[in-house]
Amino acid sequence: MSLHTSRFVLARAPVLGVHQGSRQEALRRGVVLFFHGLGGGKEVHERELRLFADQGLFAVGVDAVGHGERRFPDFDARFADGNPRWLEEFLDVVESTANEVPALIDALIGEHGADPARLGIGGVSLGGYITYAALVREQRLRAAVPFLGSPEWGLPRPASPHHHPQRFFPTALFSQTGGKDDVVPPGPAKALHVQLTPLYAEAPERLRHREFPESGHMMREADWQEATRDAADWLSRFILR
Repeated sequence: MSLHTSRFVLARAPVLGVHQGSRQEALRRGVVLFFHGLGGGKEVHERELRLFADQGLFAVGVDAVGHGERRFPDFDARFADGNPRWLEEFLDVVESTANEVPALIDALIGEHGADPARLGIGGVSLGGYITYAALVREQRLRAAVPFLGSPEWGLPRPASPHHHPQRFFPTALFSQTGGKDDVVPPGPAKALHVQLTPLYAEAPERLRHREFPESGHMMREADWQEATRDAADWLSRFILR
């Protein structure tokens, strides 16, 4: 079945939607919000959106705050290597984008007819951070697939997701990391999964962490293919079925 793409605004965020068949049927089958990495935009992961849409999901790529069509005018200065506020700027984007997720979901349900029981989220790097942060804020998310992200922020911010393990269950969480990642080290994601294990005791199949030992932050192509394929299967398993 052929895939359809559309660009529209969802709760003030520019998005790219990809789906198969009827738009309304796809929205009722299930939706996944997907967030890109630092400096990117919603189009960067069109391949992944198409992979999720192939499963039957309505896949929605979202421009993070300050990115894509709403890129900060001073983006390069904010994220210059020598900026001492680099991490603060980064976390401000994470927090402000994650704070938009409830409104995105409200719009998907109220304006577009999405099924409120069939919602998921995922993202890469910056998008992985946003995914963890959104799970703390939004209980309607049924499944999550963060790649190469961290639930621990490195600054003493109360909203850092690792402070709130009780908010994750029963969302089906599948985290994937690179063993040689020196940009976003895998340790905090692994530690979160250890912390969550007893909280998922009644449904351990809903919690999974996988590390690719030979991949860095730019994953090896074979690893990335496997990671995204299995993420699509995870979303299908916990949203569509």
